[in-house]
Amino acid sequence: MTTLETAKAARAAKARKYQAPSTPPGAVRRLLSTRRTKAVGTNLVCFAIAAGLFALPLVYVLLQAFKTYTGFLQNPTGAPHPWTTESFSAAWHQGNFGREMINSLVYAVVPGTITLILGVFLAFPISRGYFKFSNGLYTFFIFSGFLPGGLIPLFIEARTLHLYNSMIGYLILTSLSGAGFFFFVGYIKGIPREIDEAAALDGCGYIRFIFTIIIPQMKPALATFGIFGFVAAWNNLILPLVMLSDSALWPVTRGLYSFFGEYSQNWPLIAAGTFIVAAPIMLLFVLLQRYLVEGVAGGAAFGTQGVAPGAGAGGAEVGGGS
Repeated sequence: MTTLETAKAARAAKARKYQAPSTPPGAVRRLLSTRRTKAVGTNLVCFAIAAGLFALPLVYVLLQAFKTYTGFLQNPTGAPHPWTTESFSAAWHQGNFGREMINSLVYAVVPGTITLILGVFLAFPISRGYFKFSNGLYTFFIFSGFLPGGLIPLFIEARTLHLYNSMIGYLILTSLSGAGFFFFVGYIKGIPREIDEAAALDGCGYIRFIFTIIIPQMKPALATFGIFGFVAAWNNLILPLVMLSDSALWPVTRGLYSFFGEYSQNWPLIAAGTFIVAAPIMLLFVLLQRYLVEGVAGGAAFGTQGVAPGAGAGGAEVGGGS
């Protein structure tokens, strides 16, 4: 054997020495199966923790609603015995939930719709950079969202403008909200600018462009903020307590608050009223949950980016007609 062949053989032997042993196919399958089992086990543990933290309190409240007051006093943590729906009918009539449901729907839907439309009309030119100081305005609106609400100045303003204890006044006070602006700016950044140019070339007016082109493409973002805004308006208690003294104008949260007496509290009645108040929110989440995920993902993907400069005077802009 020559010296060259001897060197090659030595290198080959050294390479075999440090080479990782080959794994049989059966061992690979067993390893993958073990990893899948661990992943399933981790998911089950996380699901059990989430169910314990979120679902069990709801189940407990629902069970208490099917008890009588005497049955609750005898066994506060057990199953209902006997089962009864008297608490639901009593809560519906005592809390006047028929009228209050309508009031809450008006207080949630009308301000939410106005806020969505105003938010889109404000977010579109700022996201496109059509204003000279778009970045400054964008920063200002984001910063203002972290400021606390001034309840006392708002009450003084409502009394001065004769908006106190009035449904129209309450709607005006809750409709001019800038929430959702950050959401919309981030989502509009993902809509191509070529759509603006094509609409301008076709002579599409600005208002028509927003309603027929931009808003249909923002359905996930609008549905997401619509859910958040609806939940916030539906669960609002402090503002109705301050602004609405007439019981005919109360929302469901104010009616539920009236169940808590100073000397006695009927917990099955309160549990039934709580479930009645929470039922529309749960139904809304079930119907719009897929839009919720899409809207959050779309808004977060572009929300942290700065506002790009606009087309300027020489660029393509949407026509001014309607």
